[in-house]
Formats: sequence, structure tokens, C-alpha cells
Amino acid sequence: MFHPAHKMTPQMPEASGDLSDLALDVYRKSASLSGRLHPTTRKALVEFLRLTNSYYSNLIEGHYTHPVDIERAINDDYAAEPAVRNRQIEARVHVEVQKIIEAKSETSEIRVCTSDFICLIHRLFYERLPKELWIVRNEETGEEQEVVPGHFRQSTVKVGRHIPPGPEEIAWLMERFVEVYAPESHRGTDRLLAAAASHHRLAWIHPFLDGNGRVTRLFTGCYLIHSDMDGYGLWTISRGFARYRNNYVQNLANADVPRQGDVNGRGHLTQRGLDRFCRFFLETCMDQITFMGTLLDINGMLDRLRGYIELRNQKMVPGVLPIKSEAFFLLRKAFLAGEFARGEAARITGLGERTARQVLRQLTDEGLLVSDTPKAPVRLAFSAATSTYWFPDLISE
Repeated sequence: MFHPAHKMTPQMPEASGDLSDLALDVYRKSASLSGRLHPTTRKALVEFLRLTNSYYSNLIEGHYTHPVDIERAINDDYAAEPAVRNRQIEARVHVEVQKIIEAKSETSEIRVCTSDFICLIHRLFYERLPKELWIVRNEETGEEQEVVPGHFRQSTVKVGRHIPPGPEEIAWLMERFVEVYAPESHRGTDRLLAAAASHHRLAWIHPFLDGNGRVTRLFTGCYLIHSDMDGYGLWTISRGFARYRNNYVQNLANADVPRQGDVNGRGHLTQRGLDRFCRFFLETCMDQITFMGTLLDINGMLDRLRGYIELRNQKMVPGVLPIKSEAFFLLRKAFLAGEFARGEAARITGLGERTARQVLRQLTDEGLLVSDTPKAPVRLAFSAATSTYWFPDLISE
């Protein structure tokens, strides 16, 4: 008898030396990113990059919410227009859920490659959305259905030209998915190849009525963290998928195709399509690591901080007050050292005590430097407003 789980074969890309070499390069270069930053600075940047990850993941779905508006939503500042407000909520929820599930995936108490964890991602996401966003409308028939958060779909669906497995097959397929792709079952570079293959196969199964793309990308992020991808969080796969959206969608679709002929593997689906998707996945990882590596070059970063303050000093940054050039020394100290005591401001800047306090106050009032309490040491904060100057091209339309 033909078992439903056979539909998901092949399960891994065919072994090749250059693909394994590429996976090894991804691991090495990702790890090199994390060593560049003070842990406190790194933590702050990872927090901010969750926001850009939400922006790009939603952009892939055709839902545009600029990171400035996502920040406003995080601070409970929503647009009056309902459609815009709902997109803000959607983006904010993505940030919140990513933070929750990453915290869970970083502990040894939970396994990320399980049906329970994948359903948890879906439930956390939808339970935070307005009920009107639970409604899915079939464009061909006009029929409307309501998403059940954290539960597999109970109806057949069509996604473009792809007709995912029937609802009666999902449980079988997810059971096999967990057996095959659990990172604990793989060693070395095979873990990254499994991350790539599992990304496609989860999207192919399409286990939920809606939200599968976002859930799959959130799952893959946790999978990479759980697979000892040191440095992940300082780069995100969703930015690469969004920047190469057409290639992403096409490679996903190409790997959906049933095998034709004996020269394309022995599984139910195309081996060539899966191999190509996995290569695209790894190349996208490398592209994003390289991009962030350029931005996180220490000298380049300090030059941009200095340039930003000089623009401020010359009244060339709209919407904010000018600031003394010596403010750069405070930003530099926070970036390199992670944090510094407020009482050090005069020594760091070379200004008098009163003037140094005024410059420090301006930076904290604007949120460029933050602290846990009014008297605690201050650290650098990243935002969508400053990212244009500090991280050019990180956020692109």
C-alpha cells in the first residue's frame, strides 16, 4: 500500500562535495560575525533585527509595513486606518512570537522539530491577531473559512499551481517530517542541509489553513539557532528570501513537482528540484552573512556613527535637533564596550561635566542610548530611524 509519507520523498538533497563545502562556509562565516561585537551590543542589535525580519517576512506575503511603523506599533502607536492598523498588528505579532519561540528554542527543554512546536508557532501568532484576520477566502469559489490557531487544516487547498496533500495525510507527513529532519538526527553540515530541505517540505505540506509561509520561516530561524548556527540573529534568512522573492517562490515551486523519469531521483518528488532549492537556500544564507559582515566591519561602523553625528551637527538630519560632535565618542564607547557609566561622559567626550551631561541627556532622551534605570549604565540602541545612516540598505523597499 502507498503510504502518505512516501509523498515527501526525497527527503534530503543528494550528497555533493561542493554543497557540503558551501554549508561549512556558512557555518564558519556566520560564527565569525558574532565575535565582532560586544555581547551587550550584539544583544541589542539582534533585538532590532527581529523587527527587520518581521518586515521582510511579511513583505514576502505582499504585506507592506515599514519598520518605522512596526516600531510605532510596538509602542502602541497605531494608524487610524483599519487596514494599515491590522498590518501593523500583524508585524508586531511577528516580532513578539519570534522572541518567544527563540527563547524556547535556545533552552534544552524543547525540541524545535516537532509538530507541537510548529503548532505552537501558529497558535501564538494567530491568537494575537484580530479575529477578522482569521478569515481565509477562497478566491475561486468565494467560500470563507476561519483559521483555528495551532491546528492543522481540515480542508483541501490550492496554493498557486501547488495542491498540497489532503488533510487526512497531514498527521502522517508531519510525523515523518519530525523523524527525518530533527536536528538531533544530523551531524556537521548535514544539519544545515536538513534545515534547507525541511524549509521546503514544511511549506509543501502546508499544514495550516493560513500562515504557512510565516510559520515556516519562523520555524527555520529556530532550527538554525538549534543547529548551533553561531551568529544567526545578526543575519536573517527572510531578508534574503524577500530580496530574491521571485527566485525564492520559483525554487519552492520547482521542488513541488512530482518526479518524471528515472534520471531525477527515485522519490515521489523531483530530486533535482530539491537539490536546487537547497543550494538556493545556502547561497541566500551566504549572501546575507556577507552583507551583514560588511555592515559590521568595526571601522566602517564607527565611520558611519561619526558621519551620522556630523550630519546632526550640521542640521542635515530632518526631524531631530542638532547635536555636538562629541556625542560620537559616547556612541563609540557604547558600541565597543557594550555600556558605560553615566559619570564617565565627561572623560569620554573631553567636555566639561555640565556640557557632557547635556549631550548624554540628549542621546538618552532620543533613545540612541538606553538603560534599565535612570542611573544605570547606558548602552547603544538601534532603531529604524537611525538604521538608514548606521546600516545602509539593511531596510530596502
